[in-house]
Amino acid sequence: MQIILLSGGSGKRLWPLSNDVRSKQFLKLLMDEQGNRQSMVQRVYAQIKEAQPNARITVATNAAQVDSIRNQLGGCVDIVVEPERRDTFPAILLACAYLRLKKKAGLEETVIVLPVDPLTELSFFSALTHLDKLIKQGEADIALIGIKPLLPTSKYGYIVPEAKVAEIAPGAHPVSRFVEKPNEKEAELLIDEGAYWNGGVFAFKLGYMMDIARKNAKFADFEGLLDQYGNLEKTSFDYKVVENAKRVAVVPYCGKWTDIGTWRTLTDEMSQTTLGTAVVEGVQNTFIVNELNIPVVALGTKDLVIAASPDGILVSDMIESSRLKPVVDKLEHVRPMYEERHWGEYTVLAQDKGSLVKKMSLSAGKSFGYQSHKYRDQVWVVSSGEGQLLLDGKTKKLAAGDVVKITRGKKHRLTATSDLCITEVQFGDRFDENDIERFEGG
Repeated sequence: MQIILLSGGSGKRLWPLSNDVRSKQFLKLLMDEQGNRQSMVQRVYAQIKEAQPNARITVATNAAQVDSIRNQLGGCVDIVVEPERRDTFPAILLACAYLRLKKKAGLEETVIVLPVDPLTELSFFSALTHLDKLIKQGEADIALIGIKPLLPTSKYGYIVPEAKVAEIAPGAHPVSRFVEKPNEKEAELLIDEGAYWNGGVFAFKLGYMMDIARKNAKFADFEGLLDQYGNLEKTSFDYKVVENAKRVAVVPYCGKWTDIGTWRTLTDEMSQTTLGTAVVEGVQNTFIVNELNIPVVALGTKDLVIAASPDGILVSDMIESSRLKPVVDKLEHVRPMYEERHWGEYTVLAQDKGSLVKKMSLSAGKSFGYQSHKYRDQVWVVSSGEGQLLLDGKTKKLAAGDVVKITRGKKHRLTATSDLCITEVQFGDRFDENDIERFEGG
């Protein structure tokens, strides 16, 4: 069984913690069984590993999320990267081509595609075995998991099974049609028909998808498809493939399943009402997530979500928080103030016309690549830890209290020999994360 985890999107409905780089699936707001904070992607990945230990997992994502995925899932996780952000149809097509052309997976192998961020139980991932069996036995071209609805809602698409047709296999029903996000009245009627929520889970043979890939692009190898990626139709897998398939089956799932897409749904699953530095008194149903180094104080509040991060501060009525995305879309575009990188993380502390200040944390053993900058000079002040700096061919040890100036054009590489914390002050006319020229060796 091959599993493709789809990790994309910006998750603006959980602003200011999520942004174009730091999507909702990477926010460590949940708790594992040992009481440690974990993200949605960590939770889902661990559940798949437990329920399907023999499955091979590939994460399909965009370049901005690669470092976060490796940091949270480990450096050995298999990743296929979109050249640009598009929709689920081209993303799944690319991932399947990667499995076939790079990983040499067999055309008869079952591929199961899942979103990376549902909050559900282990039994949900155990049900993937049922999909695998349906596909292997040729009972359907595509098999889906349908979530038994708890209430009529316009948040999800609906899968309507054939009412007058017997099961095509034990626990599997042929699909009559799909309805995309109906209003609540229409949703109520669909539920009366026996419809299920569409959980975004698709199973099919790899060869089935490769045939579709060949009809939509001409390529001899994986690199050839990458070159054409921007020309692929920007549409959803549901619309392009599933709704046009001739034999589609749905397997019902009746356990707990939540799509955490808003602050309201997230707070329903949070085991603590405050994360970070917060003082509350006389509050009711108020959730606070504070990532800043200053306290948040709430007095006598009711039904609120308060979130503070380097990107901004949100104070919202709990119900109204579901309308957050279009409001955030109106904000002037600014660079993300926090990012995870393969070497650690950074937070922007201050920025004005001529300078930018960052706090950077490098994990022990991690390193920047050998690089230089064209548009900025920078000064490093080491606040804790130890490291080794390679600056224009000369090596220097760094420790707490050391100050280093690196002028534009100077080649440099930093390696942390222990966990290393540095304040970086940049001076220049441009402060662009793409202002990096990389060099081999050093």
